[in-house]
Amino acid sequence: MSDDDANILLEIHTSALAGMVNSPRHFARWAALAADEDHPDADLTEETFRARLVGGDDALLALWSRHLNDWDFAESPLWSPETTPRTPARRAAVYERLRLGEDLRKVLDEAVRVSVIAGPTVITREFTPWYTQERAAARSFYWRAYERKLRDKGWSDAAIASLDGASRAVVERLSNPEQPAARQAKGLVVGYVQSGKTANFTGVAAKAIDAGYRLVIVLGGTLNMLRAQTQRRIDMELIGQENILGGADASDVDSLVGIDYVGDDAEWDDFVSHGGRPSTRGSFDIDRLTTRDKDYKSLATGIRALEYDKRERTLPLHDPSNLHHAAARVMVVKKNKAVLTKLVKDLKQIHGILGELPALIIDDESDQASVNTSNPKKWEQGRTERTAINSLISQLLTLLPRAQYVGYTATPFANVFVDPSDGEDIFPSDFLISLPRPTGYMGVQDFHDLDSPVEEGERTVANSQEKAHVRGIYDSTGDRLQEAMDAFVLSGALKLYRLAAGVPEKNFRHHTMLVHESVKMDDHAKLALRINTMWHEAPQTSAPGHARLAALWESDFAAVSDARADGLPCPASYDELRQHVSRARQLIGSTGTPVIVVNGDSDRYFDQLDLDFDSSNVWKILVGGTKLSRGFTVEGLTITYYRRTTQQADTLMQMGRWFGFRPGYRDLVRLYIGREETYGRDKSADLYEAFEAVCRDEELFREQLSRYAELVDGRPQLTPSQVPPLVSQHLPWLKPAARNKMFNAELVEVRSPGQIIEPTAHPNSAVDLHHNTMLWRPLLDGFQAEREEFTYHHPATGRTYRLSALLRTLSHARLMDVLQNLRWWNAAPFAPHLEYLNSLLATPHLVDDWLLISPQHTSTTRALTASIAGSTPLALSHRQRRRVEIFGSISDPKHRATALRIAGALPHTEDAVTERHVRPRRGSILLYPVIEDAPATTIVNGTVDPAKVAMVFSLVPPVSASPNGQPVVRFRAIDSGRDAAIIETA
Repeated sequence: MSDDDANILLEIHTSALAGMVNSPRHFARWAALAADEDHPDADLTEETFRARLVGGDDALLALWSRHLNDWDFAESPLWSPETTPRTPARRAAVYERLRLGEDLRKVLDEAVRVSVIAGPTVITREFTPWYTQERAAARSFYWRAYERKLRDKGWSDAAIASLDGASRAVVERLSNPEQPAARQAKGLVVGYVQSGKTANFTGVAAKAIDAGYRLVIVLGGTLNMLRAQTQRRIDMELIGQENILGGADASDVDSLVGIDYVGDDAEWDDFVSHGGRPSTRGSFDIDRLTTRDKDYKSLATGIRALEYDKRERTLPLHDPSNLHHAAARVMVVKKNKAVLTKLVKDLKQIHGILGELPALIIDDESDQASVNTSNPKKWEQGRTERTAINSLISQLLTLLPRAQYVGYTATPFANVFVDPSDGEDIFPSDFLISLPRPTGYMGVQDFHDLDSPVEEGERTVANSQEKAHVRGIYDSTGDRLQEAMDAFVLSGALKLYRLAAGVPEKNFRHHTMLVHESVKMDDHAKLALRINTMWHEAPQTSAPGHARLAALWESDFAAVSDARADGLPCPASYDELRQHVSRARQLIGSTGTPVIVVNGDSDRYFDQLDLDFDSSNVWKILVGGTKLSRGFTVEGLTITYYRRTTQQADTLMQMGRWFGFRPGYRDLVRLYIGREETYGRDKSADLYEAFEAVCRDEELFREQLSRYAELVDGRPQLTPSQVPPLVSQHLPWLKPAARNKMFNAELVEVRSPGQIIEPTAHPNSAVDLHHNTMLWRPLLDGFQAEREEFTYHHPATGRTYRLSALLRTLSHARLMDVLQNLRWWNAAPFAPHLEYLNSLLATPHLVDDWLLISPQHTSTTRALTASIAGSTPLALSHRQRRRVEIFGSISDPKHRATALRIAGALPHTEDAVTERHVRPRRGSILLYPVIEDAPATTIVNGTVDPAKVAMVFSLVPPVSASPNGQPVVRFRAIDSGRDAAIIETA
């Protein structure tokens, strides 16, 4: 096929697919219709189509990739409501509607694989659908421009389709901007730290503007630096060159007075271009009420700035005949009392139009400053007192009756603790959306070995996140600051090596190290001076310096990069890096010092810093505290040195600036973190362990949101007002949020049929351990004499799991005799599950029995077995608790599949042993006797002391153990005087 024929085929396919606005349709017919007039003789056979794909027609493949991903990601489409997004079943439904042959399907499946990106989790009130696919497609000017920009930035079709779906989930839950009645919706979008939340709210803004919202207010941080960062991003990727110029000629210097970016931003050419003023291209313009350099000061042209031209002057602005011809206004304002007070004051002077104006307020980092932290106990009776920013946001919502509020955060705990009954506050009463973890993102899970099936003694840099990326700071290691600085120079040299080998320069434009030890400014100055002194007294380019780097390469970076570089260029020896070390050091010390201190409280301070990631390349060591931990994106961050303690989980999580996207240097990332940091008078904290606990709190929160997001009988199981009690706390000293942000509610019951329940807070006193062991002891006599060997091949993971175990069955009543009488170090986490299990005593038809499984060692070389108070010898596990007296995960990941299958939570397996034990109303328990001290002091003559063994367990209630087969939660308010604060769900 000639190039002309290929172009004709692409043109026909483009036209045919463009006609399928709402759903896939009979492709051959639509292609024939598209070719009819201009190319009636075009070869439209599937054989030719298939040959072009196999032959590497990138343009044709890209076209089909976009459309297949759009259809794969569609949520509950009318054309296939029964299929789940991003599954082979959905793709098969698409092919059926397209009427494609089997051979072509196979080629497309191979070329455009079904994405495994998860969709957003949505907790929502019932709402009236208005943002239909037809409406979204008909008005999509700014969304399509943003979509093109993301594609130019290198986003994959799957990533764009994911963003499309996630932003749609927000917009469809806002009020219809055209509806006659004014209604406000309030929601919260939860992302991950430095994971691309700005991309989501830019997509939401684009779609909302297209749909008819005519005033968008973005609350963008508490400093001008952060506000300007957000303003530039929105200007660049959404508003675009033509709207910024406002009709001015970019080539006429005199007409550019007062216009930002042109001539002073190196990336001006990369700003979105709409091909002309949008109002001349069938759309409408966007007027900016703030610029990169100017925060909101006043409505620039007074009240006229919010005057909208109406085609039908007798009809309100929100009427469709007026709304879709009016220009939109966008402002990005600082979360500052003075700035917001000016805005509120100006809006109060405007009459009439505000009641007609569909507005959207996007609150970035919504748990910072926005939450009302005043103490209710100090309020005057019957009067709500608010903190400054919270009060001003509340006033904005009052002045704009058609305003919608959407908060964005990576640490949602403070927001969900807002009082749901306060109608003027920012509680997300309409929806809470948890965004999926993006592809390529490095988060907490990439620095911790959460539930790793690999034994600690067998972990290497290849199979352990901790060994690859984390370097602990202990009393015994010294502070390791020199090593961290050496790692910074060495990793910079490695980036330069890769740059020289052809890796794209954009990946290495910035190279930074973050040092975060204290919140005090005096400490920052001392630390910066110390780093500067070390930099000059122990240069990496001296003979001793090269020796240090060579040793660090051999002991650390060589092995990690060999295992994790994923095809990126790596030197065979340090000698190949020597030439790049000098250049790396030169770049880092280019201004005479390698250090920038980032801790000022004023905008003037930040204006003086030589720290502009947009306009210059930054290779520096950043020393700071709070200002480096919230909303501030440290580009190119490769080495982190972290030793600061805090007692709030959300604050700790926000300090995790080492999370983010690290293209081209993921294997070079290192975290030097304190493992024995003092706080208070005489307390010590393991910060690495603390981050793991925060991760578990966050993941448990997300898992529970996901569990209750499914509709039951078409209605939500859980509404946002019922979310607060789902917030958990793994570490007693690490609260989810500051005390003045927490709403008082408690979780009473969790029904979890088919879900693993794994309590970790077992007692630590000898008396309580002995008590618990003797409760379990009678059950140990009932184990059968011979082991059984289980095999389970998990269809989702493709892995095969094996388990060798002793078994016995027991009734539900007998199990509850044990569980109800166990003692705990902290009983609270297990209490809601125990309440559920106890309730099953009243419904015996839901549970027949339980299979008690005692996993045994498969290897004799390291087998540790003993009798427990005269029982048959059982396999023992040797584990250490964390510092806070709780165990990590309980069950071995290799054992869980069998337990889940026996409880009916996983599909049928071909293993006859497993299937023989499966019953419709049977639960499963994995029981692990754990010793914490050395075996020599715990096991005497083959017997373990009952006071020195913890009988830890995981259990899976049968899938049948719920009246409707769905998990349900039940809450109650602690303060009974606060009626309607929490809805009780039976």
